Amino acid sequence: MNRREALKSLSALIATGAVAASARASEMQGYPSNLAVADEFLPRPAMDGGKMHVLTDETALKTVTAVFDRLIPADDLGPSASEAGCIVFLDSQLADRFGQGAQLYREGPKLPGADELTQAPQFIATPRERYETGLKALEAYAQQTDGAAFADLQPDRQDEILQGMEEGSISLADDINTKAFFELMLQNVREGYFSDPIYGGNKDMVGWKLIGFPGARYDYRLYADRVGQKLDLESISLIPLD
Repeated sequence: MNRREALKSLSALIATGAVAASARASEMQGYPSNLAVADEFLPRPAMDGGKMHVLTDETALKTVTAVFDRLIPADDLGPSASEAGCIVFLDSQLADRFGQGAQLYREGPKLPGADELTQAPQFIATPRERYETGLKALEAYAQQTDGAAFADLQPDRQDEILQGMEEGSISLADDINTKAFFELMLQNVREGYFSDPIYGGNKDMVGWKLIGFPGARYDYRLYADRVGQKLDLESISLIPLD
């Protein structure tokens, strides 16, 4: 797998109709000042302090890090997923409402054939629970088939397993929708790479610089008449500046 494969669908949507800026963007002068959002309206920053809240099991942490770094590996375009803070992003999300499935209906009953009727997998487990069981099953699969931890396998073998998960040609366990678990991890690593750094990922705004996204800007009126021109706007995060 490579970065282009992992990011192509998401970055294509973001970049549609946009003029990409340079990764070493220079800020235009004369924009309105004092436009920062008040701190009380911002989410609490998920900073990388080296402490995990959910991904506390060392094996699980190594496994998901290895997965994320195969989905978005380091290359000449930028750092890997873990280097960009995607693991911090995931841990923060799993510890909060996303991980709790707060906005999901999970009461059941889960009827046979429901997935086909709704054209999407149905889950009673929360995303946090799906990660806990899924990562354990992935590690067990690697131990059973290769006699080694998933994180210790060669990159080509890791890719082979992940491709099998994506295609649905391998099953981690009878009670796990392997393909859906792969899709969940792919969704989350993309979110971590492109979300605002305030959520823990996209460290130094590397994802935004990759696609020329200017970030959380308040006002574009000064640039409204510059249609089709390269603006070279520096990416801006929601993280308050001291």
